[in-house]
Amino acid sequence: MKKILYIVLLGLFSTAAIAQNDKPYVSSKFAQLDQMLPTPNNYRTGSGAPGHEYWQQKADYKIKVALDEVKNTLTGSETITYYNYSPDKLEYLWVQLDQNRYKKGSQAYNMQNTRLGKGPTFGMLQLVVAEVSEWGCKIKNVKDKSGRAMKYTINGTMMRIDLPQPLKAKGGSVTFSIDWENKILDANKAGSRGGYEYFPKDGNYLYEIAQWFPRMCVYDDVNGWQNKQFLGSGEFALTFGDYEVAITAPADHIVGATGELQNASKVLSSTQMKRLKQAEKSNNPVLIVTQQEAETAEKSKSKKNKTWVFKAKNVRDFAWASSRKFIWDAMRVKVGNNNVWAMSYYPKEGNPLWGKYSTQVVAHTLRTYSKYTFDYPYPVAISVHGPIFGMEYPMICFNGGRPKADGTVPAGTRRAMISVIIHEVGHNYFPMIVNSDERQWTWMDEGLNSFMQYLSETEIPQQTWAKADYPNGTYPHRRGPAKNIVSYMRTDPTKIVPIMSNSESIPQFGNNAYGKPATALNILRETVMGKELFDHAFKTYSQRWYFKHPKPADFFRTMEDASGVDLDWFWRGWFYSTLPVDMSIEDVQALTFTKPDQKLEASKDGIKHEAFNNKQFAGIKERLSKGYGLNMSDAEMAMLKPGKYFYSVKCKNVGGTIMPLIIQANFVDGSSQIVRVPAEIFRKSPNQVYKGLIFDKQVKSFQLDPMLETADINTKNNAFPRAGAGSKFKKFKKEKKESKAGSQ
Repeated sequence: MKKILYIVLLGLFSTAAIAQNDKPYVSSKFAQLDQMLPTPNNYRTGSGAPGHEYWQQKADYKIKVALDEVKNTLTGSETITYYNYSPDKLEYLWVQLDQNRYKKGSQAYNMQNTRLGKGPTFGMLQLVVAEVSEWGCKIKNVKDKSGRAMKYTINGTMMRIDLPQPLKAKGGSVTFSIDWENKILDANKAGSRGGYEYFPKDGNYLYEIAQWFPRMCVYDDVNGWQNKQFLGSGEFALTFGDYEVAITAPADHIVGATGELQNASKVLSSTQMKRLKQAEKSNNPVLIVTQQEAETAEKSKSKKNKTWVFKAKNVRDFAWASSRKFIWDAMRVKVGNNNVWAMSYYPKEGNPLWGKYSTQVVAHTLRTYSKYTFDYPYPVAISVHGPIFGMEYPMICFNGGRPKADGTVPAGTRRAMISVIIHEVGHNYFPMIVNSDERQWTWMDEGLNSFMQYLSETEIPQQTWAKADYPNGTYPHRRGPAKNIVSYMRTDPTKIVPIMSNSESIPQFGNNAYGKPATALNILRETVMGKELFDHAFKTYSQRWYFKHPKPADFFRTMEDASGVDLDWFWRGWFYSTLPVDMSIEDVQALTFTKPDQKLEASKDGIKHEAFNNKQFAGIKERLSKGYGLNMSDAEMAMLKPGKYFYSVKCKNVGGTIMPLIIQANFVDGSSQIVRVPAEIFRKSPNQVYKGLIFDKQVKSFQLDPMLETADINTKNNAFPRAGAGSKFKKFKKEKKESKAGSQ
């Protein structure tokens, strides 16, 4: 029937409703992405799943580290057992020395652009501090398990350890040890992802310790060794393994870390142990260390030490925090069949904000993320408040958001704190468990996690948390909604880079690696695929690559494989291109069938309708039969009877990125209707299309993307007739008058 009506209308419109391109035909918009993606193999399949011969390496660590609060140093020794499950024998190993990124003369500092303003800039400060600080990782020795020295070479933030004989493929292992020392960074000066904060009022330190020990690089089937230098933007590529870590700190410090505490009875008081037992059965945070106890510890400053022992299984990293200033609260949260600890550590400077919100936000994040991915598998999730505003590690994260000195909490501070906790706790899923390569592809963790953060924020319980956080009844998301990325998408396409760019080559990092992919996924879910198909595909990806190392192709292929939706055009437009979305309604043709002598309702500045009454229509059935070989049924003929309104809406792809057309018809009677047209309408005509529409009512105007779903950068060309444009006749009269005046 659609074919019949199309042929009928083809002959009735004064201008044929066939898409005519203003530019040469371009097929690349819908070209299949397979020609750009790696060829599927036994390790990674064409469906996006791990192959039947998929493998990954493992690295187990036993670490002893001592914190010197006087010198602000860490002294450590570690034993690493590295397992080679690859089909390749390995002649050497690569180890990451991330602290060398902050060393004087490092590549990261030497490549830094520094401009001078009216006063000292932060970039200047970093350079000055690096010149006088003795930062970096000091390697004391590297030995094999027999105690013999091993040959090693340090290249910036990477260390190559040469093996005396190649490490056997498919199951070989090697054990070696490293002794090292680091000066802890002043987080406020270094712009680092870990370090200390000094509190001059009480003379105490708060330590957030990360990238603090030599860690194994990833060796995989796609890139071999991932040994790109740590320059600052591209974060980490890390190998899963089991950790046993003994942390020696001042005796009055409270230590929180990746993993489970093994010797609680030796480092906690009997009162603190009882409170932990109480917290095991609580759905609300229970104070393990109170503010009063923390304030007492601030004054005592013990000169003795205690050693805290933690174990963590199947994690890619280990981080920890230590201070006598810590208040500590905890509760249990049910996630699937798991009872997970949700905990927070914070100084008194974080109250009243942190005691009220932090642990509740941790629990909320675990519930919402697990719903869309997989049940959180680790025993604990910790939020720590200190100098680092937002940074993530397995089971522990560092977050900002501090009240004013007088204890008041602006709504913006509260929302920033809630959002950053959701984001950083959410990183347990991406990339701590779905373990992508951050050094190469920031969007695979930050973009996916920012999208998940958006979903989690939409489910924040208003009845529990302050209504002030909901202006206009919705949580003010920073990233995710299409309208929030429009200003970035308006940037000159030649001055930005595609999402599919190396992490160190992105000029507008937050918009490119966080905001744009989060928006893209939100549009996929809400506008392109629909929630049901998207949610199933996204969960499939998350569960396929649970505790594995996915690449971009694995994500793209899984999303299509699990949904049955061809998305190659979408990946090309949003991930491989910098072209924006800008759809325009260029023109509308209208036709209606009327009764003899019937007059159409006039619509000022509206769409001009061509009337076609049934006197003119006489004999059309016979003409269709003879001319096109079409035998129309009575039901089909009824569609061409008086009372039907036919429209051809000419839409132009001005921006270059293909998107579905969301067309709102605004009727003369004041009502409206939305028609959703799939992006595939552009498949054979990527520059402009004509969409035929049939209504029972007369349309006054059309509007594209009325709810701002597609990140269209120019809404002024979305309406027809254009707002304030007036009728064509009025426009003609005005132009003629101006022309006449100009000739005088």
